[in-house]
Amino acid sequence: MGKAHTRNRFLCFGKRIPYAKFISFVFIFLISTGIIRAQRPGYELEPSRSKADTTKQRDLIDIAKDILNIEPPKGPDSSGKSIYFSFLPFSTTVPGGGQALITSTTAGFYTGNRKTTHMSRVTFTPYTNFKGRFGLPVRSYIWLKNNEWVIIGDTRLMKYPQYTWGLGRQHDDDDKLLVDYTYFRFYQHALRKINDALFAGIGYNLDYRVNIDADKDGILLRDYTQYPYGTDDFGRSLSSGLSMNVLFDTRSNSINPIDGYYMYFQYRLNPHFMGNDHSWSSVYLDVRRYLRFTKDPNRQNMLGIWGYYWSVLNRKIPYLDLPSIGWDVYNRSGRGFDQNRFRGRHLFYLEAEYRRDITQNGLLGFVLFTNTNTVSGPKSQLFKDWNQAYGGGLRIKFNKGSGTNIAIDYGRSKDFSGFQIGLDEVF
Repeated sequence: MGKAHTRNRFLCFGKRIPYAKFISFVFIFLISTGIIRAQRPGYELEPSRSKADTTKQRDLIDIAKDILNIEPPKGPDSSGKSIYFSFLPFSTTVPGGGQALITSTTAGFYTGNRKTTHMSRVTFTPYTNFKGRFGLPVRSYIWLKNNEWVIIGDTRLMKYPQYTWGLGRQHDDDDKLLVDYTYFRFYQHALRKINDALFAGIGYNLDYRVNIDADKDGILLRDYTQYPYGTDDFGRSLSSGLSMNVLFDTRSNSINPIDGYYMYFQYRLNPHFMGNDHSWSSVYLDVRRYLRFTKDPNRQNMLGIWGYYWSVLNRKIPYLDLPSIGWDVYNRSGRGFDQNRFRGRHLFYLEAEYRRDITQNGLLGFVLFTNTNTVSGPKSQLFKDWNQAYGGGLRIKFNKGSGTNIAIDYGRSKDFSGFQIGLDEVF
């Protein structure tokens, strides 16, 4: 055991460093230096100001106005004070099995003049199956006046049973275990502008789970996963810590990005004195690029590329806080996979999506996507064993002012397929 452990380490500055940790810091360093180069004089990277002329577009609100014979206001609104609401109730399958009624509400708005301030958004997506299962998530991404600050929030209260498959490829797809628990999350991050696109700040992160219950034919979560932390029967799992956050964002609209870059890095530290059973830390790096194939801002013809790397840097991390597919910042990754299908100490994810209009007025569009992930764990090696999915979707313009779409996607992988419905784009 000792020799194998040594072989998985690099010698750096006279110290042995675990392989995965070494990869983490190298990846972060390379991306960070890329951001620095992007800020050099002469490098043409300006915040995305591409704005579509929405008077030439059509959405479901326009159709409703025609049906109800409502006269629209004269001339475009240029005050920068508009609030654009989008509302969608629907029923769908949810992780862990069964159907639930979901009501998704998205509000896009400006806190200052839209020429100098990006569009903010708040989403509220409550759901219930009327049988004791519920979720009350509120997420926010708020740009203050002139983009001087960006405030990122994520608050959830959930009764959230879902399946797990252990670590890596530890168990086959049909050998899954249902885990039930009550979950409270409270994340709040405040980042100050350094220059036009670069922000840095601190935040607080709380993940608290109680009544963790998993029992299938007498098999408990600890026995199923062979993992000793945060897997006690009817136990609790608490992770409370501070984070250092760096954001590089040139998108003018995060609800439906037209073009630009997005990079987000977080280092999270959960020390003993903040209530944790064991001190631990993690890194998360999210990178996105949007490439347009047309200069016409009224037409959608583009490719979005998204990748993230998520790694824990210690050994004693609660099981449900380990990196897992579908548990990225906005729970958007892994279309074509069941949520939690792959979990491990280290996770790398990559996705590409092509987006195109069907109608000239932007009312209808389509997407084609593919994604892949690799995770460390039993029967799975990081960057060696990959899991792929693919699919497509329909887009229906709900609110052209905020660019909000009704997104209906179908994804498929080796052992899973399913539909996903929601408001705004996946990334």
